[in-house]
Amino acid sequence: MRALPLAALGTAGAAAATVAAAHVWARHVEIHRYTVREQELRILPPGARTIRVLHISDIHLVPDQSRKLDFLRHLATYRPHLVIDTGDNIASAAAVPVLAEAIEPLLRRPGAFVMGSNDMFAPVRKNPLRYFLPDARPAGLTERTDGDLPTQELARRLGEFGWKDLTNTRATIELGGLEVRLAGVDDPHLERDRFPDPAPVEPSAPEHGNVLRLGVAHAPYRRVLDAFVADGAELVLAGHTHGGQLRLPGYGALVTNCDIPREQARGLSIWKGVPLTVSAGMGASPYSNYRLFTPPEATLLTLRARRPD
Repeated sequence: MRALPLAALGTAGAAAATVAAAHVWARHVEIHRYTVREQELRILPPGARTIRVLHISDIHLVPDQSRKLDFLRHLATYRPHLVIDTGDNIASAAAVPVLAEAIEPLLRRPGAFVMGSNDMFAPVRKNPLRYFLPDARPAGLTERTDGDLPTQELARRLGEFGWKDLTNTRATIELGGLEVRLAGVDDPHLERDRFPDPAPVEPSAPEHGNVLRLGVAHAPYRRVLDAFVADGAELVLAGHTHGGQLRLPGYGALVTNCDIPREQARGLSIWKGVPLTVSAGMGASPYSNYRLFTPPEATLLTLRARRPD
């Protein structure tokens, strides 16, 4: 067998060292680099006061994640006027009371939530190459109804101070003269989304001037985004993608785990004329607890009044 040239050996060794360094960084450093992504939108009615919306998602909490819990507690210092939680909060049944304690200051503020698949089904070990398939979901997942996590207990904890459960329904929250009308769906990744019926219209009541319409889902599938746009949403919030979880400079997200374009897997973009914010989330499955070029995050949206024409 002919030996490889020294130059080839050197190149292969450098490549192996780069991969090893990336693994160490993703698994032991970046996964703990919690950050707050701050963005601003002018979508409120003219004259409305500025509001801060905290968007949290994909926490995937297990009870011993002390740095993640510290970050969750820290988020209350931003004093948001509204909190939106787009699901995948837990990775074990034992995490429910721990999560509720950590975010109690946020739960006492106006808020709303939807659930993700990992609020229903405990994580399992998967081949990461599965996410490069056209449909990464395990066979039969969308037909299952027997979730093995305490989803109802989680919903009770999230709602005990007044957060609205937006599972295939609508809700309204009053924020100091601004009426926030929310529409939400159950997890599209499990095909449980059933778009809520239109809100009833009272012919005798004039249209409220200070209104903000939000669409909320866990997974940003195109069919759901289109439904929110058709429903008149002025901002859509989602999670699920982890920002790709692994990103490459100059390329972006490798996968999205849904049918949204890769370039819209994280941050603020526009979907058919409507602002869309997709949170990269705060965590990952315990069996794939790493991130590369997409650190764990929460999003603080500052919403201001539109400028007069």
